[in-house]
Amino acid sequence: MPNHDLDYLFAIGMLFAFLDAWNIGANDVANSFATSVSSRSLTLMQAMMVASVMEFGGAILVGGRVADTIRNKVIAVSNFEDQPGVLMLGMVCALVGSSTWLTVATAIGMPVSTTHCIVGGVIGMGIATLGHEGVNWGWDKSGVAQIIASWFISPAIAGLFAAVIFSITKYGVLRRKNPLKWGFVMVPIYFAFTSGILTMVIVWKGSPALKLDDWNTSQVLGCVLGVAAAVLALCMLFFIPYLHRLLVKEDWTLKWYDIFYGPLLYRRGPVPDAPEGAQVELVQDYYRGHATRQDLEAANIKATTIADMEHLRREKLARENGGEVPARDTDSIEAEKAAISTANDKSLGAVEQKDAGPWYLPANLWRIVENAVMRGVRVDVVAEQSKASALAGNIQDVHARAAHFDNKTEHLYSFLQVLTAATASFAHGANDVSNAIGPLSTIYLVWSGGTIGKKAPVPIWVLAYGGGAIVIGLWTYGYNMMKNLGNRLTLQSPSRGFSMELGAAVTVVMATRLALPVSTTQCIVGATMGVALCNGDIKALNWRMVAWCYAGWFITLPVAGIISGCLMGIIINAPHWVPPAVVL
Repeated sequence: MPNHDLDYLFAIGMLFAFLDAWNIGANDVANSFATSVSSRSLTLMQAMMVASVMEFGGAILVGGRVADTIRNKVIAVSNFEDQPGVLMLGMVCALVGSSTWLTVATAIGMPVSTTHCIVGGVIGMGIATLGHEGVNWGWDKSGVAQIIASWFISPAIAGLFAAVIFSITKYGVLRRKNPLKWGFVMVPIYFAFTSGILTMVIVWKGSPALKLDDWNTSQVLGCVLGVAAAVLALCMLFFIPYLHRLLVKEDWTLKWYDIFYGPLLYRRGPVPDAPEGAQVELVQDYYRGHATRQDLEAANIKATTIADMEHLRREKLARENGGEVPARDTDSIEAEKAAISTANDKSLGAVEQKDAGPWYLPANLWRIVENAVMRGVRVDVVAEQSKASALAGNIQDVHARAAHFDNKTEHLYSFLQVLTAATASFAHGANDVSNAIGPLSTIYLVWSGGTIGKKAPVPIWVLAYGGGAIVIGLWTYGYNMMKNLGNRLTLQSPSRGFSMELGAAVTVVMATRLALPVSTTQCIVGATMGVALCNGDIKALNWRMVAWCYAGWFITLPVAGIISGCLMGIIINAPHWVPPAVVL
């Protein structure tokens, strides 16, 4: 029976658990998809759609296992057996401390660790109630020491995995005499390997609802290898013939659904000539807007000038498509900027807005709601990353120190990057949903049954609640953190992004297997550093952004702990007001 005396705590806990999970989506979404969007393998809208499915799926299928670590291992909940209401209050305070700091960090664009936040909140409330002796500081039983160690170990492991994967790709494919041919050899292998990793995280540490706990090693291994073999066969049968027709034969008439013809594409006749005057782009330029160091030195111009010219090119295309501003020859970049600013005042959008009438008309109200809901997926993340800032520094010079590889071969890896991003997103949902629903599950168990629920399973609706809040957070504000990672750390391309994401995903999968709540933020930053250093130039990595990330990690645990601990201490030690007898 629910304890209705604690209804107010349950309601407050639900609200702050949602805020915490919302911030996980808004802050940590960059872990999975910033590289894919930055390398142009996915548009922001495509990334959001894939992330929504994978984040929610990871939360539901696997999230319950790691949630137990957050709930039971940081503090000894058995100390609250006689006073479960105090434990419920403590978990509410932990969520308040975590979500408050996460909201501030997300607003200022600091990619902090959400795991740091909730662990700091739980530690703070534990010290306030039990003293420092009540917190499991040690290494055994997944204590604080093991969690802190994972913050330093996980970036190193992810960086190592990512560096090895990219080095194999770089020297085994990209730098070979015929990189496209070797790409056709390696891509099916990578598809099979990545599919096996995704299967492993589901089968190895899936939700208890899947009833996979009794599987032995041979069953798990057979399932993983079976899925990998099936993906390899499908890739060879359908995907490789499609890519061969597209990239080798350069068939401009090919449609996406032609992939289902499979081997029959090898028998298709010669490619017809494109219509006269038609501009056919089989593969987009993944390096557009990024000059090499040789380009900058040969032109003897600053990287900022390249950025200005690229910015003007985009603005010109936008004006030409609108048909409002006539094309003019302008030698001065500053004069062209002024012309663009003037033209924007008379843009098609401004004219349409003026003709639409008052905002309170039904059609306009619907447009306002649509813009509010979809604003988060209409931001040009790549353009935002190229804007000058104190943290970005001379980002064009950082990009110029990274080598450019064959564009068609990079296109092969764009498909792989979608799969690795989905895998990383699934692992992220499995690991990071625990940060919000671990305390919430305790709150619910105390409220509904008056028990601390030390061995009780995490309810499925709690997992769904946390997963849904994560998805809403990444749709509405995920772009804000995406623009601070990706190209602002180092040059992104599909082959690099694939290596980063796979390295981070492997690390998170290992952590989930061990029920160790590692930080996915640190995994992807560590993987990015490992790949960036493979360029052979330490200046190919933006150390300002790395320092910004580490600063956020170091201050997060104490800040969240102080907020939670102070709030808990004030509440449990506050003077109790006893109304005096009223004297008439």
